[in-house]
Amino acid sequence: MSSQVTIYHNPRCQKSRQTLELLRSHGVEPKIVEYLKSPLDEKTLAKLVKQLGGDAKLLVREKDWRKLGLPQPADSEEILQTLAEHPALIERPIVVSGGKARLGRPPENVLELL
Repeated sequence: MSSQVTIYHNPRCQKSRQTLELLRSHGVEPKIVEYLKSPLDEKTLAKLVKQLGGDAKLLVREKDWRKLGLPQPADSEEILQTLAEHPALIERPIVVSGGKARLGRPPENVLELL
C-alpha cells in the first residue's frame, strides 16, 4: 500500500471495531488513533472535515449532541470547537488514506480508500 491508513477509533464502538477488522481483513494494519484518549484539536478536526468533503456536520453524532443539551451550532468553526471540547460527539470511525477520509458507517464505506 502506498499511503498510510489511519483510523480514528473508539474501541467501545461496534462500528469502529467492525471497520478496524474490515481493514485488517484486507491486509491493512492502520495507525490507530484512540481520539477519546488523545483528543483532536480544532486544526486536526478541520483537516478531517476537508478530507471528508467539507461539511463539519458529517463529524457530529447528532443524538449525542442533543443528549448533552448543546445549542445548535451557528457555523463550522463552532462545531469544531465543540468537538474539540467533547470528543465523544465525534462520529466514528473515521478512516484516512491518501489525503481522503471516509466515515465507517457502514464499515464498507472505507473500502473505496484502499
